[in-house]
Amino acid sequence: MKLVKSLIRIISIAEKEWTQIRRDPRSLYISMISPVIFTLLFGYALTVDVKNVSMAVFDQDKTLTSRKFLEEFSHTEYLKINQYVSKYNEIDRLINTEEIKLAIILPRNFEKNFKTGKKVDIQLIADGSDSTSASVAIGYVKAIVANFNIDMKIKELKKIGITETRVPVEARSRVWYNPELQSKNFIIPSLIIMIMTIISALIASLTISREWERGTMETLITTPLRGSELVFGKLLPYLLIGLFDVILMVSIGYFIFNVSIKGNIIELYLLALLFLIGTSSMGMMISSATRSQVLSVQVSLNITFLPTMILSGFIFPVENMPLLIQGITYLVPAKYGIILIRAIVLKGISVLLLWTQIGFLFIFAALAIIISIKKITLRLPE
Repeated sequence: MKLVKSLIRIISIAEKEWTQIRRDPRSLYISMISPVIFTLLFGYALTVDVKNVSMAVFDQDKTLTSRKFLEEFSHTEYLKINQYVSKYNEIDRLINTEEIKLAIILPRNFEKNFKTGKKVDIQLIADGSDSTSASVAIGYVKAIVANFNIDMKIKELKKIGITETRVPVEARSRVWYNPELQSKNFIIPSLIIMIMTIISALIASLTISREWERGTMETLITTPLRGSELVFGKLLPYLLIGLFDVILMVSIGYFIFNVSIKGNIIELYLLALLFLIGTSSMGMMISSATRSQVLSVQVSLNITFLPTMILSGFIFPVENMPLLIQGITYLVPAKYGIILIRAIVLKGISVLLLWTQIGFLFIFAALAIIISIKKITLRLPE
């Protein structure tokens, strides 16, 4: 009988909270519109693929061999020759104005030295203000140079009668889970976790503080309502909204960005539910502690956005961080969510194989709920 009454009170609180959400257009916008906007914005804008790097060429030789060498750069989508310059000083201007990211300078005796077997040095000038693009672009150029050398040497051997050539060592790569090496395939799933973390904590952080600011908490105190019933009742609408947001983000990923789910969709939504319980409870815990909507929003953004963006492995690999920072990442729940969702979406494996990450999320959700209940005091402040 007590359980039935408790469930009735939880459902009543959930209905009350849902009415508040419908009457507050800001909450509806944050909870339903902003996840779609963020997914589209980050999905298109956030990429680590280095393509169409603009280049300038200073060909001082202008011979048939130098032109053949430069033709190699027209067969790749990663490098694009935008400018041919006639003076060295023009390269400075183009890099300073950010018209190019890379410049190739061919020496005067390029063809002569090549045909006589002498060493030919070409100069690469890269814009190091973007170190990632510069290092990747230099790698592309070195690969093209290596292929050009091999092709030219094979042609020279054929001219002297050696028709069969064999490369002693050949590496044949095979990429699993993301064969095209497209960043959207691992960014979009991670975006779902990041957006869930921020949005769910943000909207849940307004719940208790809104009751105190509007004076309706005094009415709740006069009822036989318990702290746990208040937490679960207020949590229920936000969990449903969060799951709806997950459906929207997964649909955008599939239909717009062509990111398909290789694993079990049911496991994905169960994982999302577990993660939402933890992040929403954390937002409610913040709301109970601050009792101010403005302060709750500020605290929830600081706690969720920066750690999720920087310390979760969303963009920056955790393995590359100092050991102290790596230890701090174990306190970021989004880290475990990203590992799990990438396993489902990209690898198609069961999350049961990653029971450690699931265990951490269970602990996080349980602690967040317990602390939220402890923080809610159903009595007037003295």
